[in-house]
Formats: sequence, C-alpha cells, structure tokens
Amino acid sequence: MNLTKSIIRVALATGFLLLLLLVAKQFTTEMMWTLSDFLAAGILLFGSGLAYVLLAQMGSNTAYRAAAGVAVGVALFLVWANLAVGLIGSENNPANRLYGGVLAILFIGALVARFRPRGMANALFVTALAQMIVPAIALLVWKTQIISEAAAPGGVGHILGVNAFFAALWGGAALLFRRASTTSANPDRQLG
Repeated sequence: MNLTKSIIRVALATGFLLLLLLVAKQFTTEMMWTLSDFLAAGILLFGSGLAYVLLAQMGSNTAYRAAAGVAVGVALFLVWANLAVGLIGSENNPANRLYGGVLAILFIGALVARFRPRGMANALFVTALAQMIVPAIALLVWKTQIISEAAAPGGVGHILGVNAFFAALWGGAALLFRRASTTSANPDRQLG
C-alpha cells in the first residue's frame, strides 16, 4: 500500500472518529467538549495514525507492525488520559508534565535505535522504567499536593497501579519488538 493511500485512510478514520464523538456529545451532558477539544483530539488521532503508518512500514514482519501499533497506541492513550483526567491527581497537577519525559525517552530511544527492532525493544524497556520513575519523582517533589489529591478512593496505590499498567503495556510492546528481531527476515536477528 502506498503512503498517500495510507495517509488518506488515516485522515478518513480520524474524521469518522471525530464525527462519532460529535454525535455522542449530542446525547450526553457529561461531554462538554469545545472546538479546541475536538481540534486536539483530531491532531492526536491523526498524528498517532500517521506515526503508526510510518513506523509500521519500517518493519518487515507482523511482530514489528504489531509492536509499532501497541507502542503508538500506548503513547496516544497516555497523552489522552493525561489531558483528560491526569494520571497523578487532576489534569492540572504539575506532576503530570513529567510524562512528557517518558515520551521523550521513547522518541529519543527510537531515533538512537534507528527504529531497528532490537533497539526499539531496549528503548521501550527504558520507557517502561521511566513510566514507573515518574510517580516516585512526583511524590518526592509534590508530596503534599499529591497526597491531598490522592485522598480520593484508591489514593497513592491507584497512582502506582495506573503507572504499572502503562509500564506493562510498554513492556509488551518491547517484547513484540524483541520477537520481531528474531525473525529470519530481519537484519537485527542474532546469528549463531
């Protein structure tokens, strides 16, 4: 499939999802999205779709494409959840900005790995570790604010659980990239 067709498909899928969100907004009073919310959603969805298309075409096997899909999906989910409700306290908690570092580690790691499967696996394992370091740093720097916001059901345990969930997803993508590196059609395959 050529790149232009893929981009058109991503644009159409993004438009369809935004249309579904617009229809849903008509039937619930809890969805108080503004035009800027729809624009942000459109940028996130289209950007994620485009990132997947570009990353998936670098792989020569199904495991690589699946790993790319999981990694892009987790990144989208992380950003979306952080913007919507925040992973640490509310979405306005400054500790949530630390997750930008998690995504930066992933991006820089992918560039250093030149998107090769073995390097991508390592970058995603480091990303999973960074995901778990964020709440620890947040508790050190913003302890009082986080403890007061975490007084709601779940508390600090909930924050750690959510981060462990994301770390597990990053780890799953890393394992898929590692699997992609062991196939015979891959230049990163270990010989011997």
